Amino acid sequence: MIQSTIGEVMTGDVVTASETMSSAAVTRLLDRYGISGLPVIDHDDKVLGVVSASDLVRERAARQAQATDEPVRESPARELMSTPAVTVHPEQRVSDAARLMERRGVERLPVVDEEDRLIGIVTRRDLLRVFLRGDDEIRRQVSEEIVSGELGLPPEAVTVSVRDGIVTLAGGAELRGAIARAGFAAWRLDGVVGVVNLVPSVTPEGVARPG
Repeated sequence: MIQSTIGEVMTGDVVTASETMSSAAVTRLLDRYGISGLPVIDHDDKVLGVVSASDLVRERAARQAQATDEPVRESPARELMSTPAVTVHPEQRVSDAARLMERRGVERLPVVDEEDRLIGIVTRRDLLRVFLRGDDEIRRQVSEEIVSGELGLPPEAVTVSVRDGIVTLAGGAELRGAIARAGFAAWRLDGVVGVVNLVPSVTPEGVARPG
């Protein structure tokens, strides 16, 4: 496996709201489960939108601004939610979800199946856990899945070291092409922030020199 998919990191047990749920009921749900937002779904579990704590704060401020003695109607979720919801599918890559969150300025993405029914949710925190992978885990993946798996080389043929997410690959000049391919593949791994290939070049006389 090169990159994690959303299906591997999403939370499957999702706290949801119906479109008719009151703002007070939604607030209680957020408080009870310690979350900052939730999807609003219809009777077929299809996502209609997303309500966040910020939406509730704006609604409460608007109600207080009215400053009347008469009871103020609480807004239902369908009037508070952001719609249409920005959703993703479980087979998409984690890196795609991260870019989508950044581009759309959202903190969470409902995960839907091929019929657009809710099956999970992924948050920035879920993605951060993927990108903060340990150096030892990255080194093992490069050695086992790329050097041995993709290139078919014995593990000792290429020296793999990782520090702070930077992968360093070293080997003999005869492996220059293979190590270059390994470097390109390593760039696609979750948590990798840089790749260094330390392979000696060969002079016209056939003498190896540092690359």
